[in-house]
Amino acid sequence: MSDMMKVSSNPHIRSKVSTDKIMLCVIIALLPTTIFGIWNFGWYSLALVAVSIASCVASEAVFELILKKKVTIGDLSAVVTGLLLGLNLPPKAPLWIALMGGIFAIIVVKMLFGGLGQNFMNPALAARCFLLISFPAIMTNFESGIDAYSGATPLARINAGETVNIVDMVIGKTGGTIGETSMIAIVAGACLLILLGIIDMKIPGAYIVTFVVFIGLFGGHGFNGYYISSELAAGGLMLGAFFMATDYVTRPITKFGQILFGILLGVLTGIFRVFGSGEGVSYAIIIGNLLVPLIEKVTAPKAFGKGGERL
Repeated sequence: MSDMMKVSSNPHIRSKVSTDKIMLCVIIALLPTTIFGIWNFGWYSLALVAVSIASCVASEAVFELILKKKVTIGDLSAVVTGLLLGLNLPPKAPLWIALMGGIFAIIVVKMLFGGLGQNFMNPALAARCFLLISFPAIMTNFESGIDAYSGATPLARINAGETVNIVDMVIGKTGGTIGETSMIAIVAGACLLILLGIIDMKIPGAYIVTFVVFIGLFGGHGFNGYYISSELAAGGLMLGAFFMATDYVTRPITKFGQILFGILLGVLTGIFRVFGSGEGVSYAIIIGNLLVPLIEKVTAPKAFGKGGERL
């Protein structure tokens, strides 16, 4: 009887799936778009990704050593942050941009708020937004040195009313950030995460469907298949929907809340793309992260005995 009455601290329900295993799965799922980005833009893009990862890992280790805390780089979360940040950089950005972005992502966004599980927004996207605001000329310069990709990105040409090659965009033979160009590579990695049960389609599905409806209604082209396909394949929509909006720490925990979160991201991205002049995915997810506490508040299940159904 005494053993049955023992009380331990939460969590009381534990999973055999550890943080490092989840992060390793994410890293493996990101390999297709990472490898394609390096093949597409050249070896310098590998250096950018490597510096971004090294900056994130070193920042976390040094911060914890200085404060005499347990070094947690073994959970691989810093590697994932660095990899995502690197994939969101222009292929010819200077290496110090990756270094500065990694330091900001880990120190300012993650560690100062208590480390993994305490950050209120996605560190990689927060760092990208910081770099976009601080160094817009560098972060919006997508010249890769490849003649076929010279000029404006596909998203910029779409916004200017020009035609684009959707097949090239789906394959990834276009300009853009290192990891956003190949829709096939991104979706292949996402399918792996779905099959492994790491993510599901609630957030990405609600995000993509809402975005399609929004641009169909307000994009000025109706539900034209060519226009919608080009918008879906352009920019970082797929990378953001599957790999950053689904971040365990910064997404809602309730099922209905996750659907609302995806709808919110779709509307915000649509607003930024249709009525703005930029990509919009990064800012949409960051704003969504900030509204997660409110989403969870309105979708939280009622206490037992208070009536209502669980959401």
